[in-house]
Amino acid sequence: MTHLDTIVALASPAGAGAIAVIRVSGPEAIAICAPLFRSIHGKDLAKQKTHTIHLGHIMDGDRVIDEVLVSLFKGTNSYTGEPTVEISCHGSSYIQQEIIQLLLRSDCRAAKAGEFTLRSFINGKMDLSQAEAVADLIASDNAASHQIAMQQMRGGFSSEIAKLREELLNFASLIELELDFAEEDVEFADRTQFQELVSRITKVLKRLIDSFATGNVIKNGIPVAIVGEPNVGKSTLLNALLNEERAIVSDIAGTTRDTIEDELTIGGLGFRFIDTAGIRETVDVIEGLGIKKTFEKIGQAQVVMYLFDSPSALRTSPPKESPSALRASPPKGEKLLNVIVEIEKIKNQFPLKPLVIIANKVDQLDESQIAQLKTAIPDLHLLSAKKNIGVDALKAKMLDFVNTGALRNDETIVTNSRHYDALLKALEEIEKVQYGINTDLPSDLMAIDIKQALYHFGEITGQVTNDELLGNIFANFCIGK
Repeated sequence: MTHLDTIVALASPAGAGAIAVIRVSGPEAIAICAPLFRSIHGKDLAKQKTHTIHLGHIMDGDRVIDEVLVSLFKGTNSYTGEPTVEISCHGSSYIQQEIIQLLLRSDCRAAKAGEFTLRSFINGKMDLSQAEAVADLIASDNAASHQIAMQQMRGGFSSEIAKLREELLNFASLIELELDFAEEDVEFADRTQFQELVSRITKVLKRLIDSFATGNVIKNGIPVAIVGEPNVGKSTLLNALLNEERAIVSDIAGTTRDTIEDELTIGGLGFRFIDTAGIRETVDVIEGLGIKKTFEKIGQAQVVMYLFDSPSALRTSPPKESPSALRASPPKGEKLLNVIVEIEKIKNQFPLKPLVIIANKVDQLDESQIAQLKTAIPDLHLLSAKKNIGVDALKAKMLDFVNTGALRNDETIVTNSRHYDALLKALEEIEKVQYGINTDLPSDLMAIDIKQALYHFGEITGQVTNDELLGNIFANFCIGK
């Protein structure tokens, strides 16, 4: 597939800045830009070597629009695999629009979202999984997601898939050959070697499929719900983690009535902390809705932090207040028992979710009281959100809930749901092939399953594709990339 038109778009972020980059790509890119560019040294842009930069002015007739630097990429030696010109101009929004409009009047077309990368894929500069990694790289906001995107963009994932597909294709060819000589009862494909290949493919596919769980949380951030009774310091903890006054803090119970979310990078991994409404019985309709949403957020979270007020749990004497206040703050032992009951409720309702139990305001306790808490609640994390005690240790604990072994070993990690779906389908077909080997299935039936497995492998790298699929993938790209 070849493109006959030349496209233009702003390749740098929209808005004013120091500089802006306008990208022009297509067969006539240089021919269109050359008459609009006046070199300060009188050079003819069309006659200059590829991968050179030239200083001059963009001219609209006799009117100077801006002094610019023009980068030249001739032939297929560009990102898109076709002639490309990149104009670095001053970052004024007015200048950007003037240059782009001038180019549009000069037979360029405004580029669609992801069209530069689409052309790169079509022109064989990268396969489909590498093209998708470009979008992931742009969207990466922490070290881990950046590492995964770079590994995929360099072709780590696609080369692994392509190698397996090539080996499987070779055996498929031999089995097809057997079918041509079916009457002579010959066997071209070594069944022992084929068995080894199928076993190896199965192992690789299962590893890649299993990596998706890790990859997904790394890419999107690990959601962490901060839960507990009202006024135990949940919002204070969120502010301490983020090191800013993100959530409103007051002594009034029920201040947080809706969930508040914010992101934090810890050890190169993204975490989404969710400050939830305090869990308690209430007649306030708005607060009740907030509490309902709290349980929804617990269900969505990967990790749950349960926070309680340690001095309140260890109250030494009943308060000299009204009966209602007494019920709200029971005597020693009862409150701690309520905390333990709430912890067990969360464990029973969400048995598969890691639970971090945090005793807040420990700066108000003595050593004997701390020992009492540790005895009553094993694996307790001691914290004072207000005094910033134990916050760094809590951040370190968060990393223990993420399997970073594959990341450290630079293994291929799947983050794309389309790839995940294709891998599942490929594994299903490979398991059918394995069954065929075990049951001495005729070669013609086994060939059908092998072809299906090859099809799903090809879906990942783009060897099998269609316009609808490409449209869906590149629609999510930003304009100019």
